[in-house]
Amino acid sequence: MLNLTTARQWYPDGDAVHGFDHIERVYGMCQRIGREEGADMEILLAAALLHDSQGSHPGKGQRNDHHLRSAEFAAEVLAAEGWDEERIRAVQHCIRAHRYRRGEEAPATLEAKILFDADKLDVIGAVGVVRALAYAFQVQQPAFSEPSASFTKDGTKAPGEGHSAYHEYLFKLNKIAAALFTPTARRIAAGRQQFLNDYFEELAAEMRGER
Repeated sequence: MLNLTTARQWYPDGDAVHGFDHIERVYGMCQRIGREEGADMEILLAAALLHDSQGSHPGKGQRNDHHLRSAEFAAEVLAAEGWDEERIRAVQHCIRAHRYRRGEEAPATLEAKILFDADKLDVIGAVGVVRALAYAFQVQQPAFSEPSASFTKDGTKAPGEGHSAYHEYLFKLNKIAAALFTPTARRIAAGRQQFLNDYFEELAAEMRGER
């Protein structure tokens, strides 16, 4: 039976970014948003449990396709559970679309939109700060390095420019709330986004000696 207990085996110990605690939070948020938005909870929660199941340790260069490999793995798991093909495909769509980037598969169903939102809510707020810093340290990047004028303007790095958690904030994390799909998630995101923004702006000010 597919549940949090059986899903535990698919996720690494000691990973503060994509470990099982992330899955537990996303699963809980899917429950919260899914009930408010009227989702098919069986499809949604299966996708939540499986969405990072084939993710690898960050910094190894293998996370770019983890959503595709996780969708393939989900089909194997759900077929063994006796799911029909149509519902398996619905779960696979949620998983493939949770890492939506330009040119990739966009969330088209309510369940896919909710999984996307729940996953992205976990990168803002207090937890988002912890995960952003944990990821930077895992891949041996600093919490802060001064971004170039070009990076601040449009995300283009100057020659030799490194990356930091603050770069990630400027490039991606300060835009999360605006990218969410569901009204429930956008409501939850408002306070979380402000918390994360305030933290990184305070970090930058202190690093620059302005405060």
